[in-house]
Amino acid sequence: MVIIKKLQNGISVALEEIAYVRSISFGIWVKNGSRNEKPEENGVSHFIEHMMFKGTENRSAKEIAQAMDALGGQINAYTTKEYTCYHTRVLDEHFTRALEVMSDMLLRSLFAQKDVEKECNVIIEEINMYEDAPEELVHDALQDSIWQGSSLGMPILGTTETISAFTSESIRDYYERNYQPENIVLSIAGNFKIDEVMEELNKALGSWERKQPFTQYDSKAKYQIAHVVREKDVEQVHSCIAFPSVERDHPMKYALGVFNTIFGGGMSSRLFQKIREENGLTYSIYSYTTAFSDTGLFSVCGGMNPNQLERVYDLILQEIEDVKKKQLPQKLIDVTKEQLISNFIIGTESTLNRMTASGSALLLRGVVQDSEEVIGKLGEVTAQDILQVTNLVFDMEKVSWSAVGNVKGKDIDKIGKKVFHKS
Repeated sequence: MVIIKKLQNGISVALEEIAYVRSISFGIWVKNGSRNEKPEENGVSHFIEHMMFKGTENRSAKEIAQAMDALGGQINAYTTKEYTCYHTRVLDEHFTRALEVMSDMLLRSLFAQKDVEKECNVIIEEINMYEDAPEELVHDALQDSIWQGSSLGMPILGTTETISAFTSESIRDYYERNYQPENIVLSIAGNFKIDEVMEELNKALGSWERKQPFTQYDSKAKYQIAHVVREKDVEQVHSCIAFPSVERDHPMKYALGVFNTIFGGGMSSRLFQKIREENGLTYSIYSYTTAFSDTGLFSVCGGMNPNQLERVYDLILQEIEDVKKKQLPQKLIDVTKEQLISNFIIGTESTLNRMTASGSALLLRGVVQDSEEVIGKLGEVTAQDILQVTNLVFDMEKVSWSAVGNVKGKDIDKIGKKVFHKS
């Protein structure tokens, strides 16, 4: 059971005691990502994530790494469009020392100019790495174009131009404006006593006060039809097809989750069986959902020989039209719900997964759902729910697509319009 408490300065904490394990997973969740950035600040949230590991008033970058390695622990971080997470996993007996390192990074990072200059080069190489990976670029290029004109359409990594302009002063200013008790939550799962951990958390982070008034940057996003084509010197073409979908807390999200698993969520899915197994047209073919606070996407992606692209688009369209016309078999839905519920339960056996689920939920929704509630919601999904959500999502008037890779001699837009705009 997850217990929600607050530190002396108002920071919310999700705590879940798991007495039968020996580890503790701890996360610091900041409601700040690329969506919170102005155009000239693009990439600063991700940059700050890197800088947190580059030295504090008490430790050098090497000493941070050595301190965590000495505990046999894991420490990492990641930045998304809407939040940043710093997390660690250690033995329960090492939690106090790990917390001291994590709080030192959060509160006393130096953001030294020499480190900013070095890290700028590192992140530019990270950007170049994505440019060299068409199977990754095809997703980001499409989403950036769909949300163009809003901060949701800006890349998480930023651009070479924006990050090259960052200084120690500009990064610290952004940090002080956006890293504040009002938009941070903590999450901890594992073998601990709540009263003891709350005392330690208050010592480490409870007296932290904001230096500047906090104002959440208001960024609205609206789906725009996008067609993106990028040529790369590779053998395959990677393509994504996307539709506007439901936001993070939409009541149909459970039905969409069940449908996505059936449609393109694995080797037994309709897309995989039809396009790869029956026709041998792709190596990879799958669907996935992306949900934000106020909008979302449903995407189908695959990699193939360029000469197979039109045929793959045709088969995807056939599957879409089929699921929009008739209800899926109840037996298939029941099996899929059992699969999802089983995966969910198995996932809760990891302290890291439980910490992540609680932390993200508390940060983004303000509440943490009980596991039984999630299982119950999945169990309630009906064939009619799935038919309703497929017709909600698959609006062919709003289809977008991207193609990255070997597109030489191919008119991708002509192919897309021929297949998806037949009517």
